[in-house]
Formats: sequence, C-alpha cells, structure tokens
Amino acid sequence: MPGFLEDYGVGDQRREKVVRWLVVSAIVLTIAIIAGYFVLRTYPARRFANQFLDSLRRHDYQTAYRMWGCEQPCRDYSFEKFLEDWGPKSEFADPSRAGVKKTSFCNTGVIVTLTSPTGRDVPLWYERSNTTLGFSPWPVCVTRIPAPEAAPPPAQ
Repeated sequence: MPGFLEDYGVGDQRREKVVRWLVVSAIVLTIAIIAGYFVLRTYPARRFANQFLDSLRRHDYQTAYRMWGCEQPCRDYSFEKFLEDWGPKSEFADPSRAGVKKTSFCNTGVIVTLTSPTGRDVPLWYERSNTTLGFSPWPVCVTRIPAPEAAPPPAQ
C-alpha cells in the first residue's frame, strides 16, 4: 500500500495550474485587445493624411484635391482656392517638412493635426464614412455640450 496516497491531489494541482494559466491569458489578451483598439483606431486617418502629404510632395495636386473629397470641382472650395491653401505658393510649398503631429478620435471622424513647414498646427477633419479630408470645424472633439443651467427666478 505504499503508492496508494502518493498521487493524492496531483490532479487538483494540475487543474489549478491550467485554470490559473487560462485566467491570466484571458486577462492579458483582453488588455492587449483594448490597448490595440485605442492605439490603432486612428491609424487609417493617419495613413490617409500621410498619403495626402505625399501627393503634395509629388506636386500631384489633382490627386490631393480628390482626397479632399472633390471628385468633381467642389462648389464651395474651388481648385484655385485649394492651390492657394496647399499649392506651391502656400505655406505647404515644401511639404517635406510637414507631418502628422497627432490624431484625436471623434464620433464620426478623426481630427488629424498637421504641422506645417512653418511650424503652425493645421487641424484637418478625416470623415470615416467616405474617407475624405477637410478643414476641421473645431480644434478638439466636442464629446458633450452641457445643457444651460436654469436661470434663477427673477427677484420681486
């Protein structure tokens, strides 16, 4: 009877190790997925803005204008105005010194902040639904607009 109790509890220890390994793996995987989501959710906007800057570097202004969302000439933003803002006589005349500074995720798009060759920050809006660029109407995402506080009743 010397071997009767030698293996007592070995199966429980093995099961505990497997369960511990599965729990730790699940936690690490969950943290990695969440971190990856927050890091990579603005990647398409950053890549698109870099492609836009590459078009400016190649002096391919027609492609850059189409990336702006103007497949046909835009009614409110003509190609001549686009060249004034982004062409050879603009502050982006030497876009080799321009780059993407930061990105901010918003509900329907991404604010991509470019640094111009002169050092000025230019916020652009990347629309996720149709993958176009445009000037950002605001420098930061407006996540919530607070309701106005109720005015106190007039004194009598």
